[in-house]
Amino acid sequence: MLWVKAFHIVFVASWFAGLFYLPRIFVNIAMVTPGSVAERERLLLMARKLLRFTTMLAVPALGLGLWLWLGWGFAGGWLHAKLAVVLLVIGYHHSCAVLLRKLADNTCHKSHRWFRFYNEVPVLLLIAAVILVVVKPF
Repeated sequence: MLWVKAFHIVFVASWFAGLFYLPRIFVNIAMVTPGSVAERERLLLMARKLLRFTTMLAVPALGLGLWLWLGWGFAGGWLHAKLAVVLLVIGYHHSCAVLLRKLADNTCHKSHRWFRFYNEVPVLLLIAAVILVVVKPF
């Protein structure tokens, strides 16, 4: 089980790295000057590739987490809270995909400042998850 736990941590950390960087690309897309088609297309391509790779990392992260859950059982309020945070992270990941689609279609009119705040959400979710797993306050 320790191997499963180790790989779960590696995949979760990698998944979050993608979730940290993807909204940063959104900031850059929002800051592209009108008429800079090549720059905008390059950033959209980067974002699409990163989203695809981040999604591929999420699958083993969640699968290994499920394996740990089935191996050690569902006990303690901290785990219920952590699963709630995991659902929020999945929702955030999905919202990144929706925003990318809107940015590509040029129907997203959010400012780069809005994306800067949006970029902080996964940091808060990671802090919550780590505290719940390490401290187990419930």
